[in-house]
Amino acid sequence: MNIKQLKYFLVVAQERQITAAAHRLYIAQPPLSYQLKQLEKELNSTLFNRTAYGIELTDAGKKFQKYAEEIVNLSQKAKDELGKEEAGEVGTIRLGLISSSGDIVPTNQFPKLTQFYPDLNFEIYENNTFGVIEDMKKDFIDMGIVRTPFNMKGLENIELNTDPMVAVFNPNFYNLGQGTLQIKDLKNLPLILYRRFEAIFNESFSHQGVTPFYAVKCDDARTAILWSDKGMGVALVPKSIACAYSKQDFSIIDHSSWITHLELIWSKEKAVTPIMKKVIDSFHSQSKK
Repeated sequence: MNIKQLKYFLVVAQERQITAAAHRLYIAQPPLSYQLKQLEKELNSTLFNRTAYGIELTDAGKKFQKYAEEIVNLSQKAKDELGKEEAGEVGTIRLGLISSSGDIVPTNQFPKLTQFYPDLNFEIYENNTFGVIEDMKKDFIDMGIVRTPFNMKGLENIELNTDPMVAVFNPNFYNLGQGTLQIKDLKNLPLILYRRFEAIFNESFSHQGVTPFYAVKCDDARTAILWSDKGMGVALVPKSIACAYSKQDFSIIDHSSWITHLELIWSKEKAVTPIMKKVIDSFHSQSKK
C-alpha cells in the first residue's frame, strides 16, 4: 500500500466510475484498475462493487475511505511542514542572551520574520557570556549573543556593535564632568568593578602606573550601576548597559583596549539550518544600517 494507491482509491470513490476517475487522474484505465486490485489484495477486502452503472463502495470500502482520507491528509501535512522547515518558515530558535544585549535583540527584522512566518518561534535562555558559550557547546541553544572578550575557538560570529567603557556616577556624590575621561582620571576614585573585566582593567591600570581602589566588586553590570546610582562609587561598565539601566550621568573612557563588542555566535560544528540563516540575515541587515 502506498500514498499513490490511496489517492487513486479516493478519486474512484468520489467519481464512482473508473473512466471518469482515470480521466481526472490523467492515466489509462488498465493501470488504475490494476492498482485498485493490488490494494484490495493487500487489504484482503473488497472495496468496490462493480455494477452496470458504475462502482459503489462496499461497507469495507466506506470504512477504508475514512482511513485513506486521514492518511493522505496527514501525508500532505507532513510534506507541507517539512517544506516550510526546509525553507526556514517554521521552527524554533533557541537563543542565548546576556543581560547586556540591550536593544540589539530583537532586531528590527524580527517582527517581519514572525509576520511572514507565523510558525517561527523563539526560546530565550539568559546567562552570562561564558554560560551562553557553555550552553552552545552542550547544544542547549542554537545561537547566542555574547560580549568580548571570549574564546572564539569553534565559533562563527557576527559583530553587532562597538561599545566603549564608561564611568557611571551619581553627580550628588562625584563630579567627573561630561567630557571624555582618561584612565589616570580614575585614580583615587572608589570604583565599582564588574568582575568580567577585572583582568583587562588591572592590566591597563598597571601600564598607566595607577593603583585602582575597588570599593565594590560584583558579577553583573546592572548591580554595578545600581550601587553607583546609590553613591557607592563609580561603576565601570559598557556604554550600552549604562544607557539601558543607569539613571545617572556617565562619561566615556578613552582607552582602546577597553572597547568591547556584542557578537552573535553559533557553532562551527553544527549545520546552519534555514531558519537559523534567516535570523543571521536579520542581524546582517541591522548591522549594515
